[in-house]
Amino acid sequence: MQSIFGTDGIRGRFNKEINYSLAYKVGYALGSNLENNNPILIGRDTRVSGDILLQAITEGINASGKKFINLGICPTPAIPFLIKQEKFSSGIMISASHNPPEYNGIKIFDHTGQKISKNFENKIQTLVEEQNQNQSFSKKEISLKTNKELLDLYMQSLIQTMDGVNLSNMKIILDTCYGSATTCAKKIFQHLGANVRVINNSKNGLKINLNCGSTNLEPLKKALEENTADMGFSFDGDADRVIGLDSKGNILDGDHILFLWGRELMEQKILTNNLLISTQMANLGFEKAWNKVGGILYRTEVGDKYVHKALKEKKAVLGGEQSGHILSKINNFSGDGILTALQIAKYCKKKNITLNNWLKSSFEPFPQKITSINLDFNNNKIKPKTKSLINKTLESCQLNNSDNCKVYIRPSGTEPVIRVLVEAKNQREVHSLSSEITYKLSLAINKIIK
Repeated sequence: MQSIFGTDGIRGRFNKEINYSLAYKVGYALGSNLENNNPILIGRDTRVSGDILLQAITEGINASGKKFINLGICPTPAIPFLIKQEKFSSGIMISASHNPPEYNGIKIFDHTGQKISKNFENKIQTLVEEQNQNQSFSKKEISLKTNKELLDLYMQSLIQTMDGVNLSNMKIILDTCYGSATTCAKKIFQHLGANVRVINNSKNGLKINLNCGSTNLEPLKKALEENTADMGFSFDGDADRVIGLDSKGNILDGDHILFLWGRELMEQKILTNNLLISTQMANLGFEKAWNKVGGILYRTEVGDKYVHKALKEKKAVLGGEQSGHILSKINNFSGDGILTALQIAKYCKKKNITLNNWLKSSFEPFPQKITSINLDFNNNKIKPKTKSLINKTLESCQLNNSDNCKVYIRPSGTEPVIRVLVEAKNQREVHSLSSEITYKLSLAINKIIK
């Protein structure tokens, strides 16, 4: 059996790669591997399949002899915060993050609030495999009543990160993309005194991430054009990432967030070795500008778990991804889109500067193009020999990077696609190189598979 774990937990299309049976077995395996008898905390995003997976996981946990607390619909970062705060034995978030509605996933956290280790993943994998493939599941009536008080604790913790700074006289638009942020983003910003308008704010799992949110900024841009506002923030389905827009619709992505926030921490002399952690996707313009102001950028493979590992190893205090997944020491390096948006708004208020003017002081990004090559197979489930051939093809298309040009190709860990990143100083060169590589790579992969 291929590993059920990808780069960020278990993920796939509901009733295909991820189903009731698998969710039950994962719940049972997690409960069986925990020595701590404290309850397991469980949350989910708004996806329709979340209810079914929640039922399956809780029945599995119950069969293992362990207890659970249902947090209900919530942002993913609420889970690790509350695990530490309330001393839960573990935590589960049922979500496929930025993926479309037909996907879902299971993210597992340990008793410290960190995502489980590879070793623990292997223990769960082993027990999942050992369970009878044709096992029938008894449908026991289990109470799934949600604990609303716990979500209030999480919200209060975000408010406390503002250090008493309020957002009065600030007009802010939020796109909660029909997902987890619908539960609390508006309340938090309003509590802090901001004049808030929210779009896509119903808990609609059929629309989650569809033409909205951090992967599609058009609704937020339109809202900013139609309503005078200082800034806007667009979250993904489980609210662990965010992309911002200034009043003119200019994009504040993860690279700009790291540069601006990092520069503030550098000036406060609390940025360890002037170091920021990011990934291979980080823009060359960002790296060059950061080096110019005396900073160091350390790149990891793509995935927040790699960023998190580097942050710990190098004792850094801030890192993240271009996608808007930002990890800060403030909340023990748990990616939190709402926290990130609050910090950006807080700095604008403290500095008495508009986001538009602050963003002007950031770097000039190199032209960059990311192309996705759709695959009709899951890269984690193909034969090792075929996978090896595909990896060799990827390597052959990976050009030697220079100071002014970069090509980065990787299979997605969450979707059946291969991503091709090309960036250079010249826009024409980017488009030409991207088209050439994408065409050659598509032909080569199709030939291998056939």
